[in-house]
Amino acid sequence: MPRILLAEDDDLLRPYLKRALESAGYDVVAVDRGTEAVPYLEQQHFDLLLSDIVMPEMDGIELAQRCSELAPHMQVMFITGFAAVALRANRETPQAKVLSKPFHLKDLTSEIDKILREVALVSV
Repeated sequence: MPRILLAEDDDLLRPYLKRALESAGYDVVAVDRGTEAVPYLEQQHFDLLLSDIVMPEMDGIELAQRCSELAPHMQVMFITGFAAVALRANRETPQAKVLSKPFHLKDLTSEIDKILREVALVSV
């Protein structure tokens, strides 16, 4: 079962996404900020980091950069309502799929499946 680390600061969206992704067959650990995600990255294996970009303390881009140091083969996907603004920031942005809010759960799970299938094909 693929494992996802979900970092989303919206207290209504986070549990909704966690339940929906678990129903779709993923093992999901959900946190409300990037700084809370780092210990999980240090101690556990995940196949995908699914992160909002705009979060308190450590934004999603910083988290993805930390992820690339701790788990370089882990895939990253951003979900955000501020994609165009946030990704223009003057810093190195990890290669990642960006899905803009609002989105349909079908689109989210389809993109996750696609990312994980591509990784599986490369690994073979």
